[in-house]
Amino acid sequence: MTPYLQKRSLYAPLITNRPSLVLGMIVVIPCYDEPEVLRTLLSLQKCTTPTCDVEVIIVINDSEKDNAATKQRNLETYRQLRTWNQKQLSTKLKFHILRVTDLPKKQAGVGLARKIGMDEAVWRFEKVGNKKGIIVCFDADSKCKKNYLVEIERFFEHNDHLQAASIHFEHPLIGFEFDDEVYESILLYELHLRYIIHLQAWAGHPFAYQTIGSSMAVVSDAYQQQGGMNRKKAGEDFYFLQKFIELGKVGRLTKTTVIPSPRVSHRVPFGTGKAVGEISKNTSQYTTYAFESYQDLKMFFSKIEDFYSSTVSLDELYISLPKSIQTLLELNMWKEKIEELKRNTSTFDAFENRFYRWFNAFQVIKYLHHARDHFYPNVSIPKAVEILNNIYQVDYNSPKEMLLFLRKEDKKM
Repeated sequence: MTPYLQKRSLYAPLITNRPSLVLGMIVVIPCYDEPEVLRTLLSLQKCTTPTCDVEVIIVINDSEKDNAATKQRNLETYRQLRTWNQKQLSTKLKFHILRVTDLPKKQAGVGLARKIGMDEAVWRFEKVGNKKGIIVCFDADSKCKKNYLVEIERFFEHNDHLQAASIHFEHPLIGFEFDDEVYESILLYELHLRYIIHLQAWAGHPFAYQTIGSSMAVVSDAYQQQGGMNRKKAGEDFYFLQKFIELGKVGRLTKTTVIPSPRVSHRVPFGTGKAVGEISKNTSQYTTYAFESYQDLKMFFSKIEDFYSSTVSLDELYISLPKSIQTLLELNMWKEKIEELKRNTSTFDAFENRFYRWFNAFQVIKYLHHARDHFYPNVSIPKAVEILNNIYQVDYNSPKEMLLFLRKEDKKM
């Protein structure tokens, strides 16, 4: 038993049968009140099989506060999947259906469900001595391209210096499963997601990665070293993947695609499902962060070498910062932080690395909210399209055209 499993795992192994000796990948799916989860499993089943054996762990979960109807639907899903699974004969791709009920109401949620499944994956890999087994995060309402499993395997084979992956995703923009306003809303929301990452990268921040729970993977031993998955009820993916991003151990996997659901959901306080519900009430009023916020951020990052060199006093440098930055970082606190970073580094590269681990993605989001609330009000999506046209020197007239362009750009990374 590893130190992580001894100290951090909530359960002893939940799956009793012995894993394959060539088990190399485990896909973990949290499942809460998901009557259509079988569609997701069929999507995985259609994938081309990689050289290693693969398992899929579905964690059907509910909390002590959930009503009887929700628990009954979960039970019915559990029984349905168990019946379906009994007919599966593949030895290369196996499914495990777990039901974890009455979880503590203060912790129950997607983070805890992911943790239970990912910890179970660690147990499975440890049983066969595979510390480099790949743990893949997926969602119970997502689908994927046929090459999904083989490309994840290839990614880690060809990038053995990396510990995690942010996997390319594309929400469906048309279809018959949802109303038109849902597809219009997810288009705007995904454009917003790509806009903020592209603008962060434009500003010069090195940690500009998408962090989507259904679209990430991690190596088992690294997962343990970083303390495993958190138990947050929303944003668990962002907090989890940032650990690896700040270490420079994340890569972008762009040769396959996850297809998350665009459906409306009010189960979590923020995220895709919540956003789609809000946007669909009035798509014309949906906004995103102003370009000026990123311009100030870019100016701030351009001065990092000056912060380190000390040719100009920190007081003078502070005065030269944009007001949106100054009012976020009080003078004495900012000076103390810069001086601390300098004391603990002997080269500019080391200083820069530590600087961005301090002013990380969490700080960027905090800054964007501060700038939005006090300096630069949000702008409309058409305005965001105009901004992106100027940055990339292109000429797209609609949000959809711009989104398709950004998807292609992301695949080049």
